[in-house]
Amino acid sequence: MTEPALRFPPELLVRAQGAGLGVKVALFDVDGVLTDGSVFIGEQGEVFKAFSTLDGHGLKLLAQAGIEPVIITGRDSAAVRRRVADLGLRHALYGVKDKLAAATPLLASLGADWSEVAAIGDDWPDLPLLARAAFACAPANAHAEVKAVAHHVTAVPGGQGAAREFCDLLLMAAGRYGALFHGHLQTLDGR
Repeated sequence: MTEPALRFPPELLVRAQGAGLGVKVALFDVDGVLTDGSVFIGEQGEVFKAFSTLDGHGLKLLAQAGIEPVIITGRDSAAVRRRVADLGLRHALYGVKDKLAAATPLLASLGADWSEVAAIGDDWPDLPLLARAAFACAPANAHAEVKAVAHHVTAVPGGQGAAREFCDLLLMAAGRYGALFHGHLQTLDGR
């Protein structure tokens, strides 16, 4: 049987496990994490963003594995709302000015405390979340201050697989990556 090719250093996997029973919630910024940070605005004011399908599949895998993906973004746009809906994500907060104030009651409603949270962000508005999370991650294109507080900086920039790397790392740390990988090797008829 084919074994997963992806590997992370053992010390990073231990850190990404979080405390106690492990990570239950993963917080994601959008601009600069799920996108490359570019915002395209049409002449009618419509906003266009490009999302990575790799990242989208990673978010779906997290949910399948029982780690709740949560979007917390400072902007609100139809494009982001559409992407969240297409991925079937259950929790998203849009147009958030104070991400910590928004995250705190949501985490309480999910029965999670900061020792069970992982977060990925790229700029200063994400710092309060990253500083409190059991595991903090930054994409390669993140601001220097964000990289300085992150436990891991991805090999690739936001919008180009950074969120997927974060998801894969959390899945491996939780011991769920292998089963998901092997499940995807099977065809619909079980072969």
